[in-house]
Amino acid sequence: MTAGLGAAGLSLAGEAFAATEIFPVKVDSTLFKDINRAKNPAKETGLEELHVPVIKAPSKVTAGEPFMVEISVGEKPHPMMQAHYIEFIELNIGNEPAGVANLNSMGYVRPKVSFSIVLTKESAPGGKATLVAHERCNIHGYWEGTKDIEVV
Repeated sequence: MTAGLGAAGLSLAGEAFAATEIFPVKVDSTLFKDINRAKNPAKETGLEELHVPVIKAPSKVTAGEPFMVEISVGEKPHPMMQAHYIEFIELNIGNEPAGVANLNSMGYVRPKVSFSIVLTKESAPGGKATLVAHERCNIHGYWEGTKDIEVV
């Protein structure tokens, strides 16, 4: 009986060791309570540099004409591995969904997507539209970046 308990204890210890080898990064549950944003965009923290979505798009567009929007995750490339990865990137025009890309955690892609979008005068009250990008990291939560675009 004692040998059986000892073997079970070793088995559990082995499983715990394997779990820390596969998932070595601890999840920070406080980052899952709200939408995370750069507190000071001019001086981002290391965590913000890896997670705040960066939107590349023209600062001025013509209503009704398509243009490209590129969203990358962070100023520095975010890792994409089994233990730490970006689950998805989404783009909204204000509060309206415009596109979403689900990503694979196995490291085949860099967390960057492009969308071709068209803004109308109705989508830009006062001649301005706000692009809102979100991404979710499996360990560091839900992050947001924004960019205002003039629509003429």
